[in-house]
Amino acid sequence: MRSTALQEQQKHDLRKTGSGETFCLWAQRLCILVCIGPEITQKTRRLRTLAATAALACAGLAAMPASAQLGGLLNSLRGGGDGSAPANILSSVLGGGGNSGGAQPDELIQMLSQSVTQIDEAREIQIGRQLAAVLLGSKPLHPDMALQRYVNQLGRWISLQSLRPTLPWTFVVLDDPGFNAFAAPGGYVFVTKGLVDSTKDESELAGILAHEITHVTAKHHLQAMRKSAQTGLLTQLAASQLKNNLGGAVSAQLLTLGRNLYSRGLDQSDEFEADRNGVALATRAGFDPYGLVAVLQQLRTATPDNPMFTLTLSTHPPAQARLDQLEQAMGQRLDPYTGKPAVTVAQRLAARK
Repeated sequence: MRSTALQEQQKHDLRKTGSGETFCLWAQRLCILVCIGPEITQKTRRLRTLAATAALACAGLAAMPASAQLGGLLNSLRGGGDGSAPANILSSVLGGGGNSGGAQPDELIQMLSQSVTQIDEAREIQIGRQLAAVLLGSKPLHPDMALQRYVNQLGRWISLQSLRPTLPWTFVVLDDPGFNAFAAPGGYVFVTKGLVDSTKDESELAGILAHEITHVTAKHHLQAMRKSAQTGLLTQLAASQLKNNLGGAVSAQLLTLGRNLYSRGLDQSDEFEADRNGVALATRAGFDPYGLVAVLQQLRTATPDNPMFTLTLSTHPPAQARLDQLEQAMGQRLDPYTGKPAVTVAQRLAARK
């Protein structure tokens, strides 16, 4: 009986959470909910892990100065340092991260060529750092640190509701006027300033972040890299580079693979899956489930000759096809979670000052 009552209270909080304003309250109730029952199931263990992670994140955010909340996360990409210019982040990721304690380049190449299941989480994060360098090398970080902190905290709140809440999730805004979002294995998610500015309210941005988070949790990028590796894209480079520069070879090969991946896009089936599960994830995080739908409706009216949308339209299925898939998957099942007051990103940032 107590468990049922707490579950109903949690659903009530979920509907009014917005961007995670009741984060600490939610974490406390989740801790209670998963600890009062006598049964110890796999689901219970996962919920306990999530509750502990949420509580630690809550405590950490409360104790950490606002200026430091994002800095430590970006340092994981910079490899430490003193806040050097974004232009130096690429070399820091490739050189600072290194391969110490991780897989050797030829081992990563071999694993990518065979099976994604052979890549453990540590190696997945290692690969993600390399692919993050592709994105950080092509576009600089946006200088607005208040915006960076907001997007990072929003993304981390959503990621706590995902199937892999304990990944070292990092969310970054790129200084690019285009409408794009990208992800890399291991929990790296990037959105452009143009995309943030194009969202009409927070639920739309949450829907996009949830879509990218789903790509990571489902290991879509690793699967795509495996397909490319099997076609010989990596092994061709390996033959000429592994002999002379073992450390640099994996960087060059993964960067080539990354550029190819982000310019070509993922399989349509992966995008449809990320749409479906992303909507469910955003709803679990307390956002209007139709946020992503609104984004796709905007994309439906965009034309390929508009430079703001060129890359997004060329790397994703047609927006109407995605809307049709979502309509079939959602039906009216998520309608009870709609009707939340709309909050714009600008309003959220102003309230945080």
